[in-house]
Amino acid sequence: MPGTKITVNSNGSLKIDGDFEIVDKNGTAYGLQGRTIVSLCRCGHSKNKPFCDGSHKGNLEHEGIAFDLPPKKVD
Repeated sequence: MPGTKITVNSNGSLKIDGDFEIVDKNGTAYGLQGRTIVSLCRCGHSKNKPFCDGSHKGNLEHEGIAFDLPPKKVD
């Protein structure tokens, strides 16, 4: 079992739970203040991006059901 679990919430955020680091495009880490669980925005409406602030309610329709990806392409 990996040290980090990402849960795709139906009609909502991506919940990250475990030992992780979140960095911006320059590689600078966000100050998570010791949190081991955060939720990331998927809808684009959060005023606290990349973190979820609940703005997705009524703005995102996606059933978070797992499926298998096609086989990885080999070059």
